Amino acid sequence: MQAYLKANQRRLAPWLFLAPGALFFVVYVIAPIFQSMAISFYDWDGLGEAVWIGLDNYVELVDDEAFYVSLKNNVLWLALYMLAVPAGLLIAIFLNQTVWGIRAYKSLFFFPFVISQVVVGLMFSWFYAPNFGLLYAIIEAITGQGVAILAEERFVTYGIIAAGLWPQIAYVMILYLTGLNNVAPDQIEAARLDGAKGWKMLWYVILPQLRPATFIAVVVTVIGALRSFDLVSIMTTGGPFGSSRVLSFYMYEQALSEYGYRMGYGAAIAVVLFAIMMVFITGFIWKMWRDEKDH
Repeated sequence: MQAYLKANQRRLAPWLFLAPGALFFVVYVIAPIFQSMAISFYDWDGLGEAVWIGLDNYVELVDDEAFYVSLKNNVLWLALYMLAVPAGLLIAIFLNQTVWGIRAYKSLFFFPFVISQVVVGLMFSWFYAPNFGLLYAIIEAITGQGVAILAEERFVTYGIIAAGLWPQIAYVMILYLTGLNNVAPDQIEAARLDGAKGWKMLWYVILPQLRPATFIAVVVTVIGALRSFDLVSIMTTGGPFGSSRVLSFYMYEQALSEYGYRMGYGAAIAVVLFAIMMVFITGFIWKMWRDEKDH
């Protein structure tokens, strides 16, 4: 055994370093996924005896209006959250310039990333607040009547998404700044000699080299949009009248809040959310792999 380890230590060393992280990933990520799938087939309050009910939880979802409201809001989150990718790219390109005061600009744009979602939620709640909120005062000054964003069913989801986009754009910006540091200068110079500039330089020279950063940015943005629990919980707790619920918050309401304690039903919602997430991420991975293969 000792002779085998000595002869293969270079081949085994990476696996030994990966083993602790892989173990934690299996125990705390992979295993809970399969446990949630198993629980979704039971009627269980989290404490008593679990009763097997098969697909009844999923059948109930089909006729659950609150589930469809949450699903619609998640689709809206996903569509609008993707704005973080081009916005983060444009800001990263701006901050990658060597101009006076660029460090101060970087600090300002980096700030949203380092504060917690709780603080972001509170700040935007005050920003939208009736009577004393800045946005309310601006709308009132322009139109003569203020709008309570978080109390209006038509606007509440858009208001929460705007709050979430602020730190998400900062996160994407950091990913692209890192990617821009790895762009090959010789390719930039060659493109300039060929007369490329502006959008042509960006589309044909810079963006192809930013594919790894784009992949990570899209994946984390999709995940962030679909697991949008904290801001909803802090800013509206799903209101008004459940109109700002998303799937992750509805799952919490059903499984762990005083309104539910239905662990099986909450697990069924979690499985649906996980399936949606995997469809988007798998599709994007497939597209990236196919593009790399073509090149």
